[in-house]
Amino acid sequence: MSIVKDMNLAARGRQKIAWVKDFMPTLTEIGRELAAEQTFAGLKIGMSIHMEAKTAYLATILKAAGARVYATGCNSLSTQDDVAAGLASLGVEVYAIHGVGRDEYRHHLRLVLENKPDLIIDDGGDLLEVYRTFPSYAQFPIIGGCEETTTGIMRLRQLERTNTLPFPMMDINDADCKHLYDNRYGTGQSVWDAIMHTTNVLVAGKTVVVAGYGWCGRGVAMRARGMGARVIVTEINPVKAIEANLDGFDVMSMNKAAQLGDYFITVTGCKDVITDSHFLLMKDNAFLANAGHFDVEINLKQLREQSRSVAYRRDNILGYTLKYNNHTLNVLAGGRLVNLAGGNGHPAEIMDMSFSLQSLGLKYLAQHRDQLERKVYNVPTDIDQFVAWRKLRAMDITIDELTIAQRSYLGLD
Repeated sequence: MSIVKDMNLAARGRQKIAWVKDFMPTLTEIGRELAAEQTFAGLKIGMSIHMEAKTAYLATILKAAGARVYATGCNSLSTQDDVAAGLASLGVEVYAIHGVGRDEYRHHLRLVLENKPDLIIDDGGDLLEVYRTFPSYAQFPIIGGCEETTTGIMRLRQLERTNTLPFPMMDINDADCKHLYDNRYGTGQSVWDAIMHTTNVLVAGKTVVVAGYGWCGRGVAMRARGMGARVIVTEINPVKAIEANLDGFDVMSMNKAAQLGDYFITVTGCKDVITDSHFLLMKDNAFLANAGHFDVEINLKQLREQSRSVAYRRDNILGYTLKYNNHTLNVLAGGRLVNLAGGNGHPAEIMDMSFSLQSLGLKYLAQHRDQLERKVYNVPTDIDQFVAWRKLRAMDITIDELTIAQRSYLGLD
């Protein structure tokens, strides 16, 4: 039985799911093919992924392809209660309520696993972490799963290095059709959409500090510059720092940037990127937002300790007034993933590609279940290319192809 906040919200949730379907043609087409062949007939799929409309649509695709689907969120603040109810009304078992505490959140993860899924989709690695925490789950072996995020892949690679990965996992994050678009264009747009909606404050003419120049950081920096901001990048990787500089951004340490920024956005996947030494240097009314998966990049414990008061200022904004200089620092969405905790996540057209990869990744795992080891696998190139070609077709874009003579010249035949 599903656990959602209010099934009376289901109609509004179904409306949201129907809306995104119109902008996800690649997944829709692939879904029709999976449904026709009943790819997942007799299989159970467990999902821990942001409980919003695009994710819900993916769940319905998997269900139509024959799977029994059990879904929960991967961040309680990104769960949309109407979508959870809408998905439950469409026959998917859902355990997700916006804003639950850590214990209830983990309980929902356990409920997914107690249905003994054959395949999983994880977002950040929490479902796998709970699976490993309780030895009793090992008696219900899982064929494999897909992981969507940079943070999740970092956790998986660590398990692989220590030979403690319990079953094969597919690295969706590093597929070209994911990180080149989802991480860059999806994060870039959705982060600023959430920040602007939350603050209602001008971006043009401001100084934006982006911590981390991976694909997500690139997207956030690019969109900030496009709206007229001065952009500073902080990095620990010398190669990425040079790249940011050659892309036209100022590059400096966080200690220097802390004195200059109006907006601070962390996109590193690491902890303690902004800490007590930085808070003391910041301007009055600076905005702090996190776009990394976990709420550890801005050290809120240290910020609370340095503050004489914490006050609600606006929906999804808490103002921390410092003892030291009476400056107020505005933290967005509780330091959680701002584009989902404070917004609607990536645009549907972007998730069209990412979720197409998810569905085909699960198909690959199911079809090769007896051939895979307990390792992290890259998405096969033919699947990546297949999704790209389908996306081009959906966009009504035609590109050139190599002639026989060109293929021979390049040694491809």
